[in-house]
Amino acid sequence: MDCLIEKKDLIFSSEGTDCAGWYYTAEEEKRPVIVMAHGLGSTRDMRIDVYAEAFAKAGFACFLFDYRNNGDSKGGRRFRINVKEQIQDWRNAIEFVKTLDGVDPDRILLFGTSFSGGHVMTLCAKGARVLGAVAQCPYTDTYASVFAVPFVTRTKLFFALCADCITRIFGHKIMVPLAGKSGSLALMVSDDYQKYLDLMAKNSKTFKNITPVATVWGFFKYRPGKYAKKIRVPIYYAVCEKDEVAPAKKTLKYIEKAPCATVKKYDCGHFDIYFDGYYVEAVGDYIRFFKNLIQS
Repeated sequence: MDCLIEKKDLIFSSEGTDCAGWYYTAEEEKRPVIVMAHGLGSTRDMRIDVYAEAFAKAGFACFLFDYRNNGDSKGGRRFRINVKEQIQDWRNAIEFVKTLDGVDPDRILLFGTSFSGGHVMTLCAKGARVLGAVAQCPYTDTYASVFAVPFVTRTKLFFALCADCITRIFGHKIMVPLAGKSGSLALMVSDDYQKYLDLMAKNSKTFKNITPVATVWGFFKYRPGKYAKKIRVPIYYAVCEKDEVAPAKKTLKYIEKAPCATVKKYDCGHFDIYFDGYYVEAVGDYIRFFKNLIQS
């Protein structure tokens, strides 16, 4: 039976920067809590909040936050995407939720999607004290994602990076779109991006489809898929078979070696899983997975 839920605006500090979160809770009792964050350059009001609402109605407390420099969180480097900073934000969010009323600090779960799906893999492998996690269409390998991008897009990004190296001498940084259609200049190109971005433009008050092109430099060493074999807590991988952003083939290769993995393939693209029947199927699967964890 669905629970009546309350949604609160909360602030936590991450390395001195105030980060914004929504805390979803049902009743004042010690509930397992799911800590959540969105993917590359996205914000908490970009369709991930419907997952939080579904989890809360199913009996979980949820804490959904924006990374520093993005969304409603503070930070002077707006739209910056930095792997190290985001992992720190996750760790600080986890410690923060342990202090909240209605949370069982010994039953913490993680949910990450896309870039954050890679982050929860990293956290689970590096000692985060959690019961388990869901990684939805996880970003597992930078080089796999780069070579999934059309050659013309890679070429445009290369020249944009070169230009940025020059313009930064004069104090100007080049911004590029986060997502775009195939062949355009963007970090992510996907056939299913337009529906997602059109909806987000209407729903999100803080999202802008831009990021500094120099963001790319920080990604090249990031391969969270390599941690899959080191993860010793249960983790559910939702793999989108038609994914053009986080290629399914590479992800599946990594998680073949994962000792505690539950894997399900969904017949959709990277952005499709946020909508319609794909969302309904996936969120039901996640709820069953989480409930099995807290009951075992």
